[in-house]
Amino acid sequence: MIFSEILDQIVSTTIATFRDVVPIAAILFGFQFAVIRKPLPNFTRVIIGFIWVLIGLSLFLIGLEWALFPLGRLMAQQLTDPVFLAGATDAENIAFTLDWSDYYWVYLFAFFIGFATTIAEPSLIAVAIKANEVSGGSIGVWGLRLSVALGVAIGISLGCYRIVVGDPIQYYIMAGYVIVVLQTLVAPKLIIPLAYDSGGVTTSTVTVPLVAALGLGLAETVPGRNPLIDGFGLIAFASLFPIMSVMAYAQITEKLARKAPADEQE
Repeated sequence: MIFSEILDQIVSTTIATFRDVVPIAAILFGFQFAVIRKPLPNFTRVIIGFIWVLIGLSLFLIGLEWALFPLGRLMAQQLTDPVFLAGATDAENIAFTLDWSDYYWVYLFAFFIGFATTIAEPSLIAVAIKANEVSGGSIGVWGLRLSVALGVAIGISLGCYRIVVGDPIQYYIMAGYVIVVLQTLVAPKLIIPLAYDSGGVTTSTVTVPLVAALGLGLAETVPGRNPLIDGFGLIAFASLFPIMSVMAYAQITEKLARKAPADEQE
């Protein structure tokens, strides 16, 4: 890639990001000056902050296009290569004899990439810190982050299994939400709203690009799969399973807290 192409992409991405950010700024400033009718505190600092947002989003989008999307697709292609999976040289003949269990490296990679990207997710870090503050420390920052990351990891691994075997996604999602409803009935009331929000914060800047690229790459390389039908849907698993894992984390924590005083009395 020559310098002029790099510069053109930076400029075009920055302009597109500016168009996306302007409506947000217009709504915020419009309500501040037209509805609330009060001067904005630290106006200069806010403007500088918006400039940093514009620069950061532009660089992030360029990084996704140049690195994360190609890397996720490449990893999916390499891990599903019949030669790699079966250790064979006749890839065309072995491709259609592979079983779902032969893709164990894909499931393992999906688990670790889901866990790692979620731990690094800025939105989850922010939510965990705020939850710790408003709960007076009863909700641990690392406890919440680890439980959400574990849920995403399991969900993405299961989603990759679904792509490999070709099962309809709706059965997995319906079964998952049945479990969520049952957990909601017995989970501590304090954690339920946070658990439902945890499913949303995982679908953010770091997790989505890699997970989407992994799903599309996997559907393109597994024989008999349609990228449009089978490649998408991993994000749904990444949103659903953290709800289960956070409520399970709260239930286990509550049970251990109740058991500790009983053990002390004995």
